[in-house]
Parts: sequence; structure tokens; C-alpha cells
Amino acid sequence: MSDKITSLPSWLERGIADLFPLGGIGDLDQDLATRLDVGVKNQKPLRIKLGIDPTSNSIHLGHSILFRKLRAFQDAGHIAVLIIGDFTARIGDPTGKSITRVQLTADEVENNAETYLNQLGLGQPLEKALLDFETPGRLEIHRNSEWLKDLDLSNVIELLGKSTVGQMLAKEDFATRYSSGNPISLHEFLYPLLQGYDSVAIKADVELGGTDQKFNVAMGRDLQRHFHQRPQFGLLLPILTGLDGVQKMSKTLGNTVGIDEDPISMYSKLEKVPDNVVRSYLTLLTDVELGTLPSNPRELQKLMALAVTETRHGTLAAKAAQDDAAALVSGSQDDQAGVPEISISKIKFPVKAFYLLSALGLCVSSSEARRQIQGGAIRIDGKRLTDPNFEFINSTNLLGKVVQLGKKTFRRLTN
Repeated sequence: MSDKITSLPSWLERGIADLFPLGGIGDLDQDLATRLDVGVKNQKPLRIKLGIDPTSNSIHLGHSILFRKLRAFQDAGHIAVLIIGDFTARIGDPTGKSITRVQLTADEVENNAETYLNQLGLGQPLEKALLDFETPGRLEIHRNSEWLKDLDLSNVIELLGKSTVGQMLAKEDFATRYSSGNPISLHEFLYPLLQGYDSVAIKADVELGGTDQKFNVAMGRDLQRHFHQRPQFGLLLPILTGLDGVQKMSKTLGNTVGIDEDPISMYSKLEKVPDNVVRSYLTLLTDVELGTLPSNPRELQKLMALAVTETRHGTLAAKAAQDDAAALVSGSQDDQAGVPEISISKIKFPVKAFYLLSALGLCVSSSEARRQIQGGAIRIDGKRLTDPNFEFINSTNLLGKVVQLGKKTFRRLTN
């Protein structure tokens, strides 16, 4: 890591993968520490941009890395400028995609945006929220349609004139698709330019992004220079590896932990992640002091799972989840109050086992339920269920029992 990154305050330096530019100390355009100091001395907090395209309806721990850093800036007195890409989401960020994204409708984007804000903490107590929605002057929320919908053709041509086809094809995702013969739609070239223009519109001092966003963040710097603004700094954070320990955390890959998952599900998933990602989870998802970690891998896993669960649900709920998870795995029926409940009141009996799991939403389909049962992944009160066609005659023998799917999902059956 560069010495210039390690010279930043500890709350800011932690977890940074890249910071640009990294120029001489004392230069407001090249040294972030200097710009921070000047902003504090002049009582002019920096404007920290984070853009999100609400292309889905849920936020997982991988997404939370950026929001945690944005919250750290807020807590240090700076202004978080959250841009909801309601306009750009309808184009779709081509980053990391081998094909053109399906374009969403305005209603789909707005519904997703409202869900995002609720998950980020809108209406929640400050200590539970990912972002500070309460402190005056610490948060601005904009939809980029505010400025992008009014751009006319001459404005668009001006933006297009600030980049070349060569620059666009130098973007890794475009280069890969072009060389492999996969089509690139012309409207996709607009995405980095429009995202960059967001930085102009809100006069960003710093833009946060994942390491896959460097091209787009740099485009914002270029456009700010064109419009005679002081260019923003790009502060990039790592892409979180998923629960499989191999690929990035992605809902599509099924290796995620949702930020709103109940404590026992969250803890149970996290305590089983591979050893190779435990330290990165601690670094990026918690404030745990990294110099005093246990050397035993199993103890480190449990410490990480407890710490991450605590950030979302508080100390008492996290500790209860740890105790409940241990009790469930050992088969104990004691102290299971923290197990999430699921109602079987709408199930029509008699019902076959595979259909029950599907109807309760524990498996995405009946065929998936059959596979899970045949694979030995389903237990009811600790006893393995092996026959997908086993028939439950009524609810009497199910009420109060705990259904376990794999090692990470537990649900208590209730009326």
C-alpha cells in the first residue's frame, strides 16, 4: 500500500484498494489528506459522491462496504451525496457484463430505489442505519434524472466529444466483448459519460466506487475538468468475495448475505465462510482491531461472524444468534428463541415434503426442494428428511419444530 494512502486518517485508510490521484502533499488537486485538512479548517466539508443504480431490490453485505465508508465520511463531518441512478439504471452499467443489460422501466427502478433507501436506514434509529439520515447537513439524496432528463442533443454530443472510441474500447469489459464478437450497443457508451456528468452536477470532491468502477470514476474527473471544476478524488474499495470464497458476492451466484437477514441466518452463514476470506470480511465489514486477532482459524471465523452480525443487529442479538446456532447444530432444543418463525397456516394438509418446502419459500421451486431432500440437506428437529414424497397428514406434528436447510438456514414452524 502506498505511503500516501497510509498517511490518511485510520477511519478512511482502512480497506482502501486504490486512491487516485496520489500527488504531492499540500496540493489540493493531488493529495486527499490536504483537501480534507483544508475543508475542516475552513469549515467546508467535502462532498462525497456514491452513485447506486437500483437494478435489483435488495442490498447484500458486498454492497454495504461502500455505504460503510460513506457513513465514516458522514461521521467525520462530511456530506454524503447519494445519487440514485434512476436515469442511468434504465441504461444499465455495462461493467462486468458480457452482454447488454436488459433495460428497466421507470416504475421498476423507482420501486427498487425505495426499497434500497429503506434498507439503508431511512426511518430507522441512527445506531441501526447504514447511513446517517438524521443529522442535518450530512446527507443529500438525488435522482440523476434531475439533471440528465433535461440534456438535449447538443449536450449529449458535447459529452460524447469528451471521449473516443479507443478510450471506450480500452475499458476491460468492452474490450473483452469486442474481441469475442459480442455486440456492444451504442447507448452503453453513454453510461460512463452520464455517470461522470453526475460528478459535475453535484460538484463532488470524492467519488466512492468498487475497484471495477475506476474507468467510470476517472471519467467524472475528466468531465469536471472540462466544466472548469476541481477534479474529484477516486477512492476505490475491494469487491467482496462471496460465501463460496471464490467468486464475488452476487445474488445471481447465490453466495450472498442480505443486510436485512435475521441474526441467526446471518451468523450461521458467516461462521462457515472459507478461511481465505475471513480477514477481508473483518477488514471491510467491521471495525474490529486487526492487530489482536486469534490465531485459531475456527475462533477467527466465529469472531468475524459475531462482529459482522453485531454491526447489523447489535451486540445482544448477535450473541443470542451465536448461542442459538450452536444449540441448533448440536441438536439441542434449548434456547432457540432466536430462530425465525414461518407460518404454515396457509398450507393445505395433507402435503408432501417437497411441496411444503416450496410453498414456504425455503426452496425456490418444487424441483429444487426434491434435490435438497434427496441430497440430505433438510432436517426437521435434527432428523434428516430423505423422502421428497413423505406426506405430512396435518400440522400437529410440525408445529414448533425447526426446519433446517443445509447448515445456514433455520425456521421454526408456527400457526
